[in-house]
Amino acid sequence: MNMYIFRKGLLWLVISASLLLSGCVQYDLGLNFDNANNGQLVQHIKLAEQLTSFSGDYVYEWLNSIERRARKLEGSAQRISQEEIIVKIPFSDGRELQDKFNEFFNYRTPQKADSVEGESNLELPNITSNLVLEQNNFLLLVRNRLVYDLDLRSLALIANKGNVLANAGSIIDLDFSLQTPWGARNIQQTEEAIEPEKNGKQLIWQLHPGELNHIEVVFWLPSPLGIGTLLIILFIWAGFYLRYTFMPDPRIQFAPKQS
Repeated sequence: MNMYIFRKGLLWLVISASLLLSGCVQYDLGLNFDNANNGQLVQHIKLAEQLTSFSGDYVYEWLNSIERRARKLEGSAQRISQEEIIVKIPFSDGRELQDKFNEFFNYRTPQKADSVEGESNLELPNITSNLVLEQNNFLLLVRNRLVYDLDLRSLALIANKGNVLANAGSIIDLDFSLQTPWGARNIQQTEEAIEPEKNGKQLIWQLHPGELNHIEVVFWLPSPLGIGTLLIILFIWAGFYLRYTFMPDPRIQFAPKQS
């Protein structure tokens, strides 16, 4: 399944919602870190029932393609209902997260995708997503610098033969969240950077359709490898300490007492 189906499904979601007026697409994307070697990529997608009744075939195929891509990346998909799905994709380090994230959201579009019968006049939105995670190990801690760029400028207006069909900004609700054990610090370095909302140890960004969204954040995570190494060193040191402090040295011979 390629990017064409993803874009086609999203296009029909937007068009259907615009025609129904009351339709809404809720798309929550989150990264949950337990430590430097364990975490999950979580997606929660919920559609208004009117959307599936109006263009169910396209919507269901879009959701089914998300399920297939998740399982391909060793993830799981829980179908709450026909209109709602939760996808979880595990990762063990920053490199694996970066590879799985970008593979999941970026696909090559077929050269002749726009020539499909009955759909040649539809201008499919070109969505570009890229995530970079840099990690620096400081023995017990790992410093993480996450940069996420999502180009949603093509969703400003969906058109057919030059006529505007929908304004996606009023229809699609897109959220990106980051949860870590000790929280994170948002970095505002560009005009496209978004100010997040803070909910405990979680940061939540409201993404803006029709704009270039830039997220940059720094956070620290405990290193299980470093902590495990330190515990082994302490255990060995404690063994030597007990051995030579409270137990006699077998090389020392004690002379027998004379009567």
